[in-house]
Amino acid sequence: MKAVVQDRYGSADVLEFREVDQPVPAAGEVLVRVHAAAVNAYDWHLMHGDPKLFRTVAGLRRPKVRIRGRDVAGRVEAVGSGVKGLHPGDEVFGEADGTFAEFVCAQDGEVDLKPANLTFEQAAAMPLAANTALMGLRDVAGVRAGQTVLVNGASGGVGTFAVQIAKAYGAEVTGVCSTRNVDLVRSLGADHVIDYTREDFTRGTPRYDVVLDLVGNRSLGELRRALTPAGALVLSGGGVYEGGSVLGPMRLLLDARLVSPFVRQRVLQLPAKASKENLSALRELAESGKVTPVIERTYPLAEAAEAIRHLEVEHARSKIVVTV
Repeated sequence: MKAVVQDRYGSADVLEFREVDQPVPAAGEVLVRVHAAAVNAYDWHLMHGDPKLFRTVAGLRRPKVRIRGRDVAGRVEAVGSGVKGLHPGDEVFGEADGTFAEFVCAQDGEVDLKPANLTFEQAAAMPLAANTALMGLRDVAGVRAGQTVLVNGASGGVGTFAVQIAKAYGAEVTGVCSTRNVDLVRSLGADHVIDYTREDFTRGTPRYDVVLDLVGNRSLGELRRALTPAGALVLSGGGVYEGGSVLGPMRLLLDARLVSPFVRQRVLQLPAKASKENLSALRELAESGKVTPVIERTYPLAEAAEAIRHLEVEHARSKIVVTV
């Protein structure tokens, strides 16, 4: 099968489109024929091996997982022993390592039936990003109707889902983005939109019950200043953070861990984890029309390296999708 393979850390130039062996599903796995896969900041970090501390998990000298891609939407080709509820021919979406390929093996617990009203491209855009938004708002912050929520990075892959999910839970939502994305964020249902090139949300008078930070370019003190006295600050490790090449996004997360025991405000980290239950919840949100994936651009599988380069260099908004 064809796949996008990485043998060493570096820029998008290290990615090669070449022939590799087709995987075989083990017990508890399903073999998926990939129709579409999405690009995430996760792919960029893994490609570069950045921050350096990340390599202790991903591989010290070279990536342990050689095929890039994490999100997938496609059709089940075969199932391993012990798999229940999925059968060959089922249309599915979810997460797996190595989705920039014609086929991928996924854990049964990390894929579920695709939303019936979405295309494969739209479904592929959801799993990692939408799950991150769902867990950050529902599970970590406990967002409920009537609360005020600010999403910093509202036009990005996770942010576009976060705005919609917060609205689905009945919150009053403020999105922070650049000038060119104001109309996009407003179209997602945001009640208020702040253009960060003109206004600093950490110095304004509004205070928010929940701040979901997806950018990481503000200090912990600045972010806490935007909260109500008992508000919740949720930090995600998926953006472009100022922490150096060694710690990267973990610098802000470490600061949060040190500070949180001593303040009334809740300073929380977002440990997003794929699950069939969350995918089912996302499917319900999509099929009810409360959440719709936004795709900026698609690339064919052979140009997956360009897709990642676009995310890195062009500061892509919403989602970039690779089609197979």
